[in-house]
Amino acid sequence: MPFATARTVSLHGALGHLIDVQADVSPGQVLTTVVGRADASLHEARDRCRMAIINSELVWPATKRITILLSPADLIKRGSHFDLAIAVAVLAADGRLPRAALDSTVLIGELTLDGGLRSVPGVLPMVLAAAERGITRVFVPEPLAREASMVPGMTVFGMRSLAQVVAELRGEEVPEAAPVAPMSGSRLLSWRGAERLEEVDLADLRGLTDAKYAVEVAAAGGHHVLLSGPKGSGKTSIAERIPTILPPLTAEEALELTAIHSLAGTLEPGDGMLTQPPYASPHHDASKASLIGGGTGYVRPGEISRAHCGVLFLDEFPLFRSDVLEALRQPLESGDVTIARQEELVTLPARGMLVFASNPCPCGEYHAKASANRCTCSEKVRRDYRNKITGPLSDRIDIVRHVEPLLPHESADRFARLERSEEVKARVAAARLRQGERYAERSWRLNAHAPGPLLREHWPLAPAGQQLVDTELFSGRLSSRGAVRVHRLAWTVADLAAVRTGADVSPGADEVQLALSLRTGNPLPAGFAEVRAS
Repeated sequence: MPFATARTVSLHGALGHLIDVQADVSPGQVLTTVVGRADASLHEARDRCRMAIINSELVWPATKRITILLSPADLIKRGSHFDLAIAVAVLAADGRLPRAALDSTVLIGELTLDGGLRSVPGVLPMVLAAAERGITRVFVPEPLAREASMVPGMTVFGMRSLAQVVAELRGEEVPEAAPVAPMSGSRLLSWRGAERLEEVDLADLRGLTDAKYAVEVAAAGGHHVLLSGPKGSGKTSIAERIPTILPPLTAEEALELTAIHSLAGTLEPGDGMLTQPPYASPHHDASKASLIGGGTGYVRPGEISRAHCGVLFLDEFPLFRSDVLEALRQPLESGDVTIARQEELVTLPARGMLVFASNPCPCGEYHAKASANRCTCSEKVRRDYRNKITGPLSDRIDIVRHVEPLLPHESADRFARLERSEEVKARVAAARLRQGERYAERSWRLNAHAPGPLLREHWPLAPAGQQLVDTELFSGRLSSRGAVRVHRLAWTVADLAAVRTGADVSPGADEVQLALSLRTGNPLPAGFAEVRAS
């Protein structure tokens, strides 16, 4: 029977579809046809695969009619990674390969005209999708073997050429081949700017006690933060140090994040699993597609997805375009982002912390104290500048802190205790462990992701604390969404208090009052870091 089926994977955002590459080689008009909603790069695959087979000293059925079907036929197929599966399917249909060797096997890779393999992006999510559908063996270009091996239970073959793949499938000795070139998008330059963040520590910052506590609460519960204050007050310095107090990713989080970066094509061949929370700080001129995700034809993850389980810092957010800021509403609320295009709908995870920072005015010199105010902006300019974050967007930000410049006595205090990031990270990790135990049977892990109705039903506030929230809600100073966020913050405050005191603390009036202060930007009560349940 002149028919054979090889398998590969087609990606639509983070969703992978197992594709049957069916080849029929039979007598008839000499022609090679690719059907099944293939894009231009797949129609070009006919010539790539033909020359790769011939130059690998294998036999291309030049006197036969070749029909290649990419099934299911209703899905759009795009990308050059189909090459290897197409070539192998044609060879098996022509009787040059045993068809049984293709069972439970996926083939991923682009072919060059001399029969060599080239790397392609998105191998990890492809292999994850194949594993979910019972595939146990995968052939990939050699530089991507380490990435594919991150999927448990998968047998990975890192190959250099089509000839090597054919020999392995035949059970013959694998011939030598030239090494596979890295992806064309590989990093050619490295800047010390990225490494600089590995050397910072919270202990570098004097003063800013309430802001440090605010980011500790944010890190413990996964909450979003807005930092405002005059230029030079330390907003950027605080934001850059948030990753230093975040614990390493869990195995599940690391696999999710690595798959996103693989899909975006930002993984280097030598990179292993990403185990540390990412940090991204895009320039204020960034486009909506680069921040949220998108692109023409092929949807790629944006900065907000690449910062999944980490920190996305938007410095001087009023300088970002309004459409970019408004596009953040969905990820701030739901922890994912959905991108709709004419022929596809892609949902990508975006469950990281968003940290906004801004000056109080364009010149950055405005101070609430008249003696320190050197602002030359008019009140209208200041108001328009502050209003760049609209009400619906600001309502989705959990914590608001105004950062004041360092006072003279704080900078001169040689006996002030400066906590190192490792100390704070230990408390954050312990607080997250409490949350993980509390939500063990749920689909979320942190307080910031807990649905409001389930919080009220299963983890309610103490009556005194709930009364404080209700008073703010019914007076109009707090929206319904804001009340849910205060509830979440109160639990994070209680988790940190339990870590500090060693007692089993649950949200009471003290925790709720502190959560309200964090939410509204009001000054924190005295002894806020040592708050205990009443």
